[in-house]
Amino acid sequence: MFRRGIFYTYLSIYLRNYLGLSVTATTLFVTIPMLFSAIFQTFIWGRLSDRLQKRRTLIIAGEIFAGILILSLYILHAFQTNLVLAGYIIIGGLTITEIFWSMSNIGWTALLSDLYPQKERSTILGRITTLSGVGRMIGVFFGGYLYNGFGKFYKGWGFREGSMFYITVIFIFISIIPMRFLVPEGGINYKQTFSDPKLNQQESNSSRSLSSKEKKIFTTFLISLLLINLGRNSIFAIFSQFLVLESGFNCSSQLLSYIMNTQSLAVVLTGFMAGILSKKFGDSLTLIMATLMLIGFMLITAFTTQVVLIFVGSFLWGSSYVLLSTASYGYVAKLIPETKRGKLFAYYNMAFFLSSGLAGTIITGPLVDRLISEGTLEVEAYRLAFVIGTIISTIGFGVFLGLEIWRGKKNETKNWHH
Repeated sequence: MFRRGIFYTYLSIYLRNYLGLSVTATTLFVTIPMLFSAIFQTFIWGRLSDRLQKRRTLIIAGEIFAGILILSLYILHAFQTNLVLAGYIIIGGLTITEIFWSMSNIGWTALLSDLYPQKERSTILGRITTLSGVGRMIGVFFGGYLYNGFGKFYKGWGFREGSMFYITVIFIFISIIPMRFLVPEGGINYKQTFSDPKLNQQESNSSRSLSSKEKKIFTTFLISLLLINLGRNSIFAIFSQFLVLESGFNCSSQLLSYIMNTQSLAVVLTGFMAGILSKKFGDSLTLIMATLMLIGFMLITAFTTQVVLIFVGSFLWGSSYVLLSTASYGYVAKLIPETKRGKLFAYYNMAFFLSSGLAGTIITGPLVDRLISEGTLEVEAYRLAFVIGTIISTIGFGVFLGLEIWRGKKNETKNWHH
């Protein structure tokens, strides 16, 4: 998460303000790589994980490929004098990188369920998210200074001259070390003995297949999750662009790092509470709270003119991300049999990664470009994009509420017959 903070937070600004890509084009660095990530997780890496029952191996292989490819990507982009073409080289290179990096994504998602019983997964994921928040805070902080060479060079220097690429690659390879020597392989052959008889019974029944009802629940839930994340991710690539607009908040790279780190601080603090909330209120209610926080963030960003409220919205964004991640993971982990973790968690990841940038590319990006071309103030065009994102997430929220109402009625009928 350190490398993600230092790299992806500022990449959108670099593509837009230094390399000169359109708003829609800047969203492609998220959309196209995540599209290929979802495809390869679903049809190749997830199935391969189930067949080989290798989790750690996939993670390590994915990280090695990513490090090599990102370094190659920098070299290709740096020697290109046509700046717009250099931008598309970054987008294309990240697409190839994500094809192999997605091995790591599906590996850790399945590994978490291999290593921990159902009762502990939300708590463990919350702790991991807390650590990721700390790493991201450090990455965003240093990225804010590296982006313009600690204020001594031009904006975009950190990418164009390579320091932000080099540091990213170094930390990719460093992350492999604890994974290789401290983490077990996982897979179906990895067995733990739980002292709780209920947990033992639960794990022994995990080789079952999904029932017809569970398939409906799983599919409908993924649709709702996809829509919620479509709204959330529709503004991922344009959020930093919006904050640095001269006609808007005109944030410096340092102030932007403080705003983004408010989100990371929320991730850290909420990560400590995620497991407790899931156990106390259940995954469904926790997910409802998370979605309401997300909607609150987008509405605040769409309508406020006060920087202090941007900080409040950023905090809500970070908290919603943690709760949405932990609650949704816990929700589907209860349904997925251990022999199908690679395949079905790939579908779950698709609901997250396929939505990354997709709405930005097909909806909010073209909308902002069109409005600007028609003479609308840039800041107003961006604000409308946040309104559209809110609407999309709200639709997904409605689908989830409908699913929970249907489940409640089914349970009432079952209990009445019993």
